[in-house]
This record gives sequence, structure tokens and C-alpha cells, in this order.
Amino acid sequence: MYQAIRYSRAGIFGATFAGLVAGLVASGAPAAQPEVVLRCDTDKVGRYEKVELAIDVKQQYANPFEPQEVELDLLVQAPSGKKIVVPAFFAQEYQRNPVPGRGRNVDWFYPVGMPGWKARYAPSEIGQYRAVARLKDKRGTQQSAAVSFRCVPSAKKGYLRVSSKDPRYFELDDGTPLFAIGQNVAFIGVGQYVSLAKAEEIFAKLGQNGANYLRIWTCCEDWAMAIEARKSAFGRSWHWKPPLASYPEPDAPADRKCIRLEGDAVRIDPSHPVALRPNTKYVFSGRVKAEPGTSVGFEIGGSRNPQPISSGADGKWVPFVHIFQTAPNDYWLAAPVLHKTGTGRAWVDYLSLKEAAGGPELLWEADPNRPVFGNYNQPDCFILDELIKAAEQHGLYLQLCLLTRDLYMGMLKDPASAQYEEAIRAAKRTFRYAVARWGYSTAVGAWEYWNELDPGLLTERFYQEVGEYLEQIDPYRHLRTTSTWHPSPKDMKHPKLDIADMHYYFRPSERKKLRDEVDAVVDRLRFLRQNAPGKPALMTEFGVANEKFQPAEEIKTTKETVDFHNAMWASSLAGASGTCLFWWWERLDQHDIYPQYKPLATFLADIPWTTAALQPTNAVASPNKLHLVGLQGQNRAYLWLFNPEASWDKIVVEKVTPGQVKGAAVELTGLAAGSYRVQWWHTYAGNPIGQSVVKPTGGKLKLAVPPFDRDIACKITPVQ
Repeated sequence: MYQAIRYSRAGIFGATFAGLVAGLVASGAPAAQPEVVLRCDTDKVGRYEKVELAIDVKQQYANPFEPQEVELDLLVQAPSGKKIVVPAFFAQEYQRNPVPGRGRNVDWFYPVGMPGWKARYAPSEIGQYRAVARLKDKRGTQQSAAVSFRCVPSAKKGYLRVSSKDPRYFELDDGTPLFAIGQNVAFIGVGQYVSLAKAEEIFAKLGQNGANYLRIWTCCEDWAMAIEARKSAFGRSWHWKPPLASYPEPDAPADRKCIRLEGDAVRIDPSHPVALRPNTKYVFSGRVKAEPGTSVGFEIGGSRNPQPISSGADGKWVPFVHIFQTAPNDYWLAAPVLHKTGTGRAWVDYLSLKEAAGGPELLWEADPNRPVFGNYNQPDCFILDELIKAAEQHGLYLQLCLLTRDLYMGMLKDPASAQYEEAIRAAKRTFRYAVARWGYSTAVGAWEYWNELDPGLLTERFYQEVGEYLEQIDPYRHLRTTSTWHPSPKDMKHPKLDIADMHYYFRPSERKKLRDEVDAVVDRLRFLRQNAPGKPALMTEFGVANEKFQPAEEIKTTKETVDFHNAMWASSLAGASGTCLFWWWERLDQHDIYPQYKPLATFLADIPWTTAALQPTNAVASPNKLHLVGLQGQNRAYLWLFNPEASWDKIVVEKVTPGQVKGAAVELTGLAAGSYRVQWWHTYAGNPIGQSVVKPTGGKLKLAVPPFDRDIACKITPVQ
């Protein structure tokens, strides 16, 4: 428990106000140009690896995230003489430790020092670089002295690109093709199944088993990670009834809010648990205004303040300060509670929690006037820093769903409106911050604007202007995409969206027209590819669901993951640029599906995606009840045969045990003359189970299929 040390109605709080007033007065006087000092953490860095630079700026800004107030850039000169502009960013450093508490071991991270400016850059040319920091604000432009560093070779292969050889597929900067294999791990945060530490475990398992692509949300409002979102200590997005009100003075600004106590108590409960240091003194402060006969008390750490606070006869705001010390095992702030006594009204404002020795604000979610747009909460930004480190370590490329949809959706109805213009400006500001902080990383595969925006909105102008802006400010040229809640051909075709995206859930109503999950995946990917014939295309959400898009009932009771296996193999050879990305990652983790990626990744590893001019196969199978999915080029083919008795409905719903398929055959036309090696693969073990060398006869290649029960795969490649 915390030990209360001192309570005062003025004291420290009064000194804080005095400093604030002095600062406001001083700001009106002419000031010297602020000094800008650039410091580099190394003199040598590997190609495509991060060099981090600290930028000391003496001037302070009301909103350091607003480029119209302050624009700080790193100006880089490459060995070739090429000049690159890299946005800098404002950030808070954190210390991170696993500590017990809140029901399980959770990530405890605590701010270190005061926030400041940084720049991150990853060089792509070998040789000597030179960099300076350039500051622009209302006082003019100022530039730092130069620093230098040398880029040396590394094992990294570069950023994810649209292939220059076949734009339907991905490749890396060194030309290596990349076929996306992975899933969603969308909700990451305290209170979620996937914490930061759990995400790192999942990333490791995915990387060990050949997965390479993940879709991550950074737009979860207040239930998980969200860079730009409403996060409040007084309510949640799903039940938004915060005790906020306008200021009680008639001459107060109309948009200025404070906390109004109407009931007996108000709980201060941030969505981010507030971390504390053991054996440390803290200052909890604020101010109160109460009607006659009414007073306010507060409770922190299980003890109440000794003296209720009232305004007295003059009805003025009264400051308070409470100092307490944490015990040796105190790592978390128990939610403070404000209590009102009396029948009148009372208001509270300027709530604050800081170390007594000084430091950053810890109770930032208690500020009722904290802007939602253009304010990037630093705990979630730090979580994303750590996730990107883990993705780099395990060879994963992240599709980051960045913008919080519900903040923007009402603003995008009329492209000629001021609201639409503001949405574009807000998105540009957020992407500038994202590029500055995370753009350096090769693990950032793509920026995704929104999760499942309304496809009926008139977004063409938005994607055009924000896309052009990213082309200007993202020196790494990350790919861009978005998603909608129904398929949106206009988005799939938009020239400023690099990846065509679609979500699909196999529901009972869909089963009336599509036989099983394999049929569904192939059908929907065919639609996606028809609307995006010349760009990468991905199904970035997939699952077997009920009519309300929730997990199918059987998922709750079965350990069977045949739907995962079937959809992954079908999607890998149906013409998309990667596998479908499964939703419901909790289920996948609980059943430890990660080893199922390895057989697929092994089978796909040597397919020349970007050079073989692959097209849907013309192979046919007999008996014709078998599904056959595949791709072929002039001198090669890759096939997957599926027994429909092994579908989700058959195995899980109807409890059918698939019978063995014997005597099946495949006939394939269109291959060039020559000898071909035919390998049959076990899709669960991930190894060849039979091999032969054959030649087409009369332009046809006829193959006898080995016996199988669920599915089997085949590689047909030229004999060298």
C-alpha cells in the first residue's frame, strides 16, 4: 500500500501555476533562435539497419506532434550524393520489465526522463553518410552541425516491394521473391489475450515455422494498441458516458471541459494501467470547485485525503496536492477515486500524477481536454517499437493497420467539405509520425489505412492525396493498402493503393452457393484477382463463422483445425500474393497451429513466383469430385488436390472420417516439351512421398496420384 506523506491545498500546485504563468509571460517576448544539436549513437551501421539519432531542441512546443507548429527533419546525404529528407519525431523513452500483478505477469514499462526528439534512419547504400537536423517553426529555420556514419554490408535483403518482374507478387530490394505466409494478431495490449510479451512469443513461433507476414492493428481505440485514439480514465468507447462537463464559469471557453461530480464517486481508471516505481514519492494534484455545502475528497492507495476540499463562500477553484510513497512491491497505481459529499455540484480539473522529484505526466488519460487527433500516446508507440524489434528478429513483415476508423468515417462523406479536408490533414500528420518513428524498419511491410471502412464512402480523393504525400515523405517507399467491410473493387483498382485487399468469412449462408472452405477461398480469390490483375492481392481476414461473423459454434468445442489447413493450402495456389490471413488468433495459439506453417512454407520455398509467369492451372483431376487448385507456367506446375470429405463441415460438423482416395489421376496440358520431375508431397509432414521423371505425350502430362485421405500436393519442375 502507499504511505501518505503530506496533503496541501496549495504548495507544489501553486508553484506549478506560477511557473506556467511565468512561461506564458516570457513567451510573449522575443526569443533567441533555439539551438539544435544532433547526436548519433554510432559511427557504423549495417545496410537496411537502424541508426538512431538524438536531437536536442531547447524550444518547447504546445503540440510537438503538429508539423504546422514545429517541423523537424533529418537531412541525409548518401554516398552517391543523393539527398534524403527523413521526418524526426517526439517520443518518450521507457524502461520495461516483467513484474507480477493484475492477474498475471504483465509488461511493466515506465517512462525514463522527459520526452524528446529523435530521428531514425536505415541506409541502403554502402559508404559514408552525412546528416544534419533542420528545425522549422514560427521563428524561422535553424540547422544543426553535421554528423556522419558509415554504412557497411549486412545480411538484410531490404524492404517489401511490388516485384519489378511480375507486379502480381512481392519481392525484396535484392530481388528475392516473397510469398506472404501468415495470419492476424490484431489486438495487442493489457487485458487482451495477446500482451506485448505474448506477441513476442507468437512472433518467435511464427518465424521458426516459416511464416513471414502478419497483420497488426494500431487502431484499437481503448481496448488494445491504438496510436491515435480516445483513451480516457473516465470511460470506454463501448460505454462512453464520461462525467465531463463544460466549465462552470460563463466566460470560460465553450470547448474547455472538466470533470463534474454528480454522484457519490468518480473512479479514475485509465485504459493503460499506470505503472509506478517501488519506494518512490509521488505527487497527486488537481483543483476543485464546489457549490456551498459541498466538498470533494479523494482516495488513492486505499486511504482518503484527511481534509475534504470545498470552495468556501467565494466559490473559487481550490488547488490540492497529495504526496505519497510506494511500498517495496508497489508497481501499479490502484485507481484513484473522487468522492463528493453534500447535495450541490462539484467540479475537478488539472488532475496530475508525477514523481515528486519531477518527470513526465503519468495520469495523461485523466485530461478531459487531451485532443484525439494529432496526439500520439506514447505507451502504445513504445509497444509498437518493441513489436517491430521482434518482427525484425524473426523475419516477419507487418501490415500495420494504422488509422482509427471511427474517428474518420463520418468525415469522408463529401470530398468537397471542410471535414474531408481535415481528415486528409489528420491522416497526413499521423503518417508523418509513423514514417518518422517506424518507417526505417524492413519489418514494416505495408501501411494499411483502415480496417473495414464503409466501401460506399467517397475515398478516391483521400487515397490519392494521402498516397501522394507518402510518396513525398516516406523515403523507404512502403507499400500502401486498405480494407473495407464488403469487397470494394474501386479500392482494389486505385493506383495509389499498392495491395488489393479483401476480407471474407465462410458463413452458413455462403455454404448454399459454395461447397466448403476450399471452394470459398478459391472463388473469392478469383474475384479479387479479377479486380486486381496487375498488383499484389491478399485476403487479409478469413475464418469459418456464424451469420454474425463470430466464430462458428463448433470452434468452441473442437481441437480440429482442418479449416486452417485447408484454407492455407488452397489460398497459396489460387493466384493470390500470399495465404489468407486467419482471424481469431487466440484459437490458433491455443491449438498451437504454428507448426502447420512449416510444411506449407517448405513446399512453397523454391517456387519462382516473380519469374515463372504463373497462371491458374488447366489441370483436371479424376474422379471429378476432387478439388484441384494450382498454378502453372511454361515449364512447371504446382498442384494441390483436396478430398471434399476432409472439409470443416464434413469432419467437424458431420463427424465424417475421410475415406482414402485411390486410383485418382491428373491430366495437365500446356507444358513445353521436355522431361519433368514430379514430386508428390505430404501436406502435414511437409516432405516428398514419391518422385518420378515423366514426359508429356501428345502435349498432355498424365499423372497417377498416390493414395491419400485428406489432401496431397504436387510439384512438377523441369529436369535440368
